[in-house]
Amino acid sequence: MNNRRNPQSKDVLSFGPFSLFAAERLLKKADEPVPLGGRALDILIALAERAGEVVTQKELISTVWPDVTVEEANLRFQMSALRKALGDGRGGARYVSNVAGRGYCFVAPITRSTAAPTVPVNGIATKARVKRLPPRLTRMVGRDDAVRSLAQELQVGRFVSIVGPGGIGKTTVAISVAHTLADGFHDAVFFIDLAALTDAQLVPTAIASALGFMVQTQDPLVGLLAFIGDRKILLVLDSCEHVIGVAAALAERVVSEAPQAHVLATSREALQVEGEHVHLLYSLDCPPEDAGLTAMEALRYPAVQLFIERAAASGYGAALSDIDAPIVARSCRRLDGVALAIELAASHVGSLGIRGTAELLDNRFSLLWHGRRTALPRHQTLNAMLDWSYSLLSEREKLVLCQLSVFVGASTLRAAGSVASEAGADEADVVDAVASLVAKSLISTTVIDGSTYYRLLDTTRAYTAGKLAERGDADRIARRHAIFYSRFLEHDEIIQSLFGEHDLSGYAPHIGNVRAALGWALSDHGDVAVGIELATWAAPLFIGLSLLEECRGWCERALAALDDASRGTRQEMILQEAMALSSMLTRGNSDQVRSAIERGLALAEACQDHGRQLRLLFGLNLFLGRLGDVRGALAVAEQAGVIAQAAKQTAGTVWAEWWVGSAHHFLGNQAAAQLHLERGLALAVELGTFSANFFGFDQRIRALAGLAGTLWLRGFSDQALRIVQRAIDEAASRDHPVPVCLSLVYASKLLLRIGDLPGASNLIERLIVHAGRHSLAPYRALGIALKGELAIARHEPEAGLDLLQSALQPLRAQQYNLLIMDFIGVSAEGLRKTGRFEDAVFAINGAIARATNSGVEFTLSELLRIKSQILVAQHDRESAMNCLIEALTVAREQSALALELRTTMVLARLLSEGGRREQARDALALVYDRFTEGFETADLKLARALLEDLR
Repeated sequence: MNNRRNPQSKDVLSFGPFSLFAAERLLKKADEPVPLGGRALDILIALAERAGEVVTQKELISTVWPDVTVEEANLRFQMSALRKALGDGRGGARYVSNVAGRGYCFVAPITRSTAAPTVPVNGIATKARVKRLPPRLTRMVGRDDAVRSLAQELQVGRFVSIVGPGGIGKTTVAISVAHTLADGFHDAVFFIDLAALTDAQLVPTAIASALGFMVQTQDPLVGLLAFIGDRKILLVLDSCEHVIGVAAALAERVVSEAPQAHVLATSREALQVEGEHVHLLYSLDCPPEDAGLTAMEALRYPAVQLFIERAAASGYGAALSDIDAPIVARSCRRLDGVALAIELAASHVGSLGIRGTAELLDNRFSLLWHGRRTALPRHQTLNAMLDWSYSLLSEREKLVLCQLSVFVGASTLRAAGSVASEAGADEADVVDAVASLVAKSLISTTVIDGSTYYRLLDTTRAYTAGKLAERGDADRIARRHAIFYSRFLEHDEIIQSLFGEHDLSGYAPHIGNVRAALGWALSDHGDVAVGIELATWAAPLFIGLSLLEECRGWCERALAALDDASRGTRQEMILQEAMALSSMLTRGNSDQVRSAIERGLALAEACQDHGRQLRLLFGLNLFLGRLGDVRGALAVAEQAGVIAQAAKQTAGTVWAEWWVGSAHHFLGNQAAAQLHLERGLALAVELGTFSANFFGFDQRIRALAGLAGTLWLRGFSDQALRIVQRAIDEAASRDHPVPVCLSLVYASKLLLRIGDLPGASNLIERLIVHAGRHSLAPYRALGIALKGELAIARHEPEAGLDLLQSALQPLRAQQYNLLIMDFIGVSAEGLRKTGRFEDAVFAINGAIARATNSGVEFTLSELLRIKSQILVAQHDRESAMNCLIEALTVAREQSALALELRTTMVLARLLSEGGRREQARDALALVYDRFTEGFETADLKLARALLEDLR
């Protein structure tokens, strides 16, 4: 920056109550240090040196981030931190002004003076600060709040221990705190690196040496305490964990007997003595998992900031891109936000690139990556850091830690005790060892839904997994791990209830371990029998957590591994049901699905498992309905009703009513459909609360959605809207993807029918996104088809036809035939609007034939109406009139007043154009007058306008 004064100047810049010592990088307020992050301080120095001038954002960024490409958002963030520290804007104080479009300006009056020399503490050797304290890092990311908080805690409580796992940044933070407070102690701040000691009894001598005090007594502690006396000093005891007994006792006596002595300790476990205040130092915040994460969003997290800064220092010159942002975020999460691990990984980005570095993070060789040459030896590789911690453990602790490396993510204490306890050993010993490892920061704890879970950091897990393999115990412990989770899942009544009966989201913390156990058990070096057992009992968990594609894969592998002795068992029945459900929802209606359902039904009947028999019958009902065999689906639904009554399963009777009502809806019997659907809902109210989730579907949501469609067809659009909104709300509250998608399909279709195109557009986009996120291919294809229908309704036929064509192909491939005739009819209308009349006739005739042959006639009247309009466009008015008469007959037979109105409006226009206006008006008025609601829907508005025109 031009004309900038020498930042090493001894000048003191004073403004308001503040004094800025630029050379010492120190800001004070009324003689008290103000905790301020390194970058915010750089900004303050840059602005204060040019007070009254406008400093551009570009100049500030190049000064504060000289070797890193960053967004302006970083500058704004640091500027906000600076203003907060200065109290800018409070009580009328103004220091930094934003000059729109130009930059920033320091607006407060400044006086410049020469710094006075510091006064040493009498009797204590006060060498230059740089010799007593290691230099603090030029940049420290994500720890400003911790430094500020620790400085305050230490000034109040006098004895604070920074506790956390290796590499988390304890030493860096402690050094920064010491530098921040140095002036308040008149530079009597002493850093003692205890890591260099091999004999704990040398701790007092090491401290005395740092103080410049020569020990001349047999008990160095007595002489040390006498030497400190009532002087105000700060002792920084770094790396206490391997000499913790002596260090803890010494710190306790110093604080209790030297009234102005302050102690700041760092350790991987608390010192646990009188007067100690423990400050847990956590990992740097990482971005959550989000494939759409942008670079700007990622750079708001300290872990990513550190990664990019260290990458830039390694020679990586590119700015973080939106494409690479999710990769960097994943790398930071993979490293658990541990500062040292991030630094070591990012130091290789210059040579390997972001993607190459991310790929190597899965390799244990990353534990050997080297960091800064100036770092402490134990911090120069992750391996060295972990060797240091591992060497301090007892043999029992080492063994338990290695055995716990089999766990992926979080685990319970019960799981740890079961897996790590040897034959005949007391699980209490394992619990004690785990508690000790938690205290030593080698295992972290977290509370989820009121339960405590334990986990190893990924770097620790990789290290100890290697140690376990060296012991030759990896497969034996993996088998114990798999057996534990198999038994845990098998004996949990909530998980083993009927699929979807309970909310299983509380079991999500276990899924990583279940996956790992299945992966081992079904591998070449695993135990297939254990794998089959585990896959059986895990299937409800995968379905309950909406991991349908994963469920399908594990079930397929387990079924393929069954031997003759395992076939025909309850296990096979559960696997077949889970296989059918997950495959139908993710892959469509294949022959494999039908085979699985029928095999499961045979086993359920043999086992006299009526509940599962009903579930599988619904699966068959759903399968046949989607194929378009609605008559077959109705027969299955009626069979289910008989079985439910015989087995006295009242809930099954409710489900059967809903299934029968749904079948009648698609067959075109709307009055019967309404009767059965409402009867089932009323019976459900009488029964009170019971699970409506069946074969992956929430049957109540399905019933509400079907009833909404039936009510619209019958002319009750207002009631239909209320019902479908209830379906959307209830599905959302259950937070299960299948009912959510189901409700969105029916709601979108209803809004398209009533002419609410903006509302339909919103729901369709939600459907496409939700189905895609959960790999529900049939529902995503339905969403694309509905989007095509919306485009045609908006008079964008070309775009609509392209969307419909892209959707119909996967729907046909998945044999999702139930709504295909409806979408073909919409396509025919689009073809008519583009003038492709012959193609339109071919399409509509095919749809009408399929509807008639399959019995899926709920849209037959609509298809005939569309055909009539195509014929009118071809100037075949007579055939068009015949089509309309047939459409009216069908609509009346089906009690479909809404479709009768649509057809009558087309008929009225034809009659009017033929000079028969009075007949047209009378015919339309007869239908319109039968409506009792829905007068603000598009069809009724059009009908009303047409009646006015015909007067």
